[in-house]
Amino acid sequence: MYIAIAGNIGAGKTTLTKMLAKYYGWEPRFESVGFNPYLEDYYGDIPRWSFCLETYFLKERFRDMLAVMQSSHTIVQDRSIFEGVYVFVNNNYRRGDLSERDYTTYMELFRHMKSLMRLPDLMIYLRKSVPALIAQIQKRGREYEKGMQIDYLKDLNERYEDFIFRQYDGRVLVIDSDNMDFENNPEDFRQIVDKIDAQLFGLFSEEHFK
Repeated sequence: MYIAIAGNIGAGKTTLTKMLAKYYGWEPRFESVGFNPYLEDYYGDIPRWSFCLETYFLKERFRDMLAVMQSSHTIVQDRSIFEGVYVFVNNNYRRGDLSERDYTTYMELFRHMKSLMRLPDLMIYLRKSVPALIAQIQKRGREYEKGMQIDYLKDLNERYEDFIFRQYDGRVLVIDSDNMDFENNPEDFRQIVDKIDAQLFGLFSEEHFK
């Protein structure tokens, strides 16, 4: 099986990926897109280098997807290629950092790649409000996140809602996680596991799903 964890910056994707991998014995996979040779140029001139930066990320994510598809183990993945496209690239386009021409070319390339891919058996969407995201980001105190704008998180949340409920065709389990602390509260984690078990192995209630 292939399970993907979706959610905005600060939603808890990486933590949940690690916890589910340990609980179920699944193989965790994390984005291998930390290095990008266009990153320095991108921050110097975002509109000029957005297409190059995002195309490089797409190439890396597609390589990850091929590895997932070839694996004989159950994979749980922290952020999928679909979020990179429908949330982050779409957000850059809407903010004016990708031209119409570059966005059209990028999406055409992605559509060709998509024809070779499979959807996750289950996408778990960690839904979190902007105030809750800000609180989590401040709590973890990562230096590179300190300058993140509230409007940016708000825009991403809007793109996530559009992606999950209007564009994505696969099976989704929505977890409203504002009042959850699944890392430190076993009962919160148990609620998530029960919903996953219900969806993957039967006896599920439709109210929890897309």
